Amino acid sequence: MALFEYFPNYVWNLSVAMAMESGAQIGELMDMCRPLLDAAQSGADAGTQEFMQQWVRVADELVDLADEDEARGRDFSASNKLERAALYLLVAERMQAHGSGGRQETYARARAAFDRSTRLGRINRERLEIPLTSGTMPALYTRAAGQERCPVVVYCNGLDSCKELLYWSRLPEALARRGISTLCVDQPGSGEALRLQGLPVDPHSENWASKAVDWLAVQPDVDPARIGMSGISLGGHFAPRAVAFEPRFSAGAVWGANHNWREVQDRRLKREGENPVPHYWGHVMWAFGARDMDDFLDRSAEMTLEGVMERIRVPFLVTHGAKDRQIALEYAQQSYDALVNSPLRELKIFTEREGGVEHVGADNMSYARDYIADWFAEVLGGHTN
Repeated sequence: MALFEYFPNYVWNLSVAMAMESGAQIGELMDMCRPLLDAAQSGADAGTQEFMQQWVRVADELVDLADEDEARGRDFSASNKLERAALYLLVAERMQAHGSGGRQETYARARAAFDRSTRLGRINRERLEIPLTSGTMPALYTRAAGQERCPVVVYCNGLDSCKELLYWSRLPEALARRGISTLCVDQPGSGEALRLQGLPVDPHSENWASKAVDWLAVQPDVDPARIGMSGISLGGHFAPRAVAFEPRFSAGAVWGANHNWREVQDRRLKREGENPVPHYWGHVMWAFGARDMDDFLDRSAEMTLEGVMERIRVPFLVTHGAKDRQIALEYAQQSYDALVNSPLRELKIFTEREGGVEHVGADNMSYARDYIADWFAEVLGGHTN
């Protein structure tokens, strides 16, 4: 399988693929993307304002249609349209440079559409905020069916995702089907925590992941002895680090390895590999709260799992796409090889035979989603049938 490549640059194609995997309609995608072909010729950074204008235009149309549905009492249909409107607004916002015009407004409108969709569609996701030492960590809680105490997985962002995209990856749905709840978090440096509270990335992810465990451990529907942790993309650093230093986690898995992200930055400075977002260096400086490039490189020095994976003493799964153009396959092998104290370690590489070969399966997320959900069900006591 291969990434759907409509545009002449990887970063724009990644955004389209992300939207496709998150519930976009192909006709709406074509309506948004066809006017952008000329703008895309100038590279990943140029033309992102035009990108936002086209995607916001279609989102506006969907919100208007949802208003008509709701006025007729057709709440489920309204919710479906609002889901896509929120998705298109978030993808458009994600493409913009930090501080660019319209970005804050677009993000606010995306959140409003998402929350309204949750209510009208009676969707199994509860928005909440978990107290941190400074500020809060916004989250979405998806509950497994049943009255008994269930296992749960804390699911964290990468560098440029948000809890809504985590939900749309459908891993929470797949886990709920298998008897496992999910807590999708906007950890510091991502989503609301970054945009609305200015909380930067904390390389020591146990600091905020432990607060998630604190909250889960006292919930009446959670079995505190069966709490797992997963992360996507740069979550391939955050999740293993949290599991290594927070002893209450009983299992961990990564949707894309990220063994030495600091080293990846040195490679990107040499133009090796692909970037995940336009205006990349501006984004990472914003996410890390850095004044300039030197400050960012200093702050990111601890974004490595060297000497960390060896501390993991619970079951752990490493997954990776065989043709990941952002994070080299070798990093997945390094993370797996260092799991010397895990009682059950596994490395799953997704190949062309099944799909999911691109970064976090951008070409086809279904294979990693099902594999990770099945693995957690087997190690946390869920079910696969």
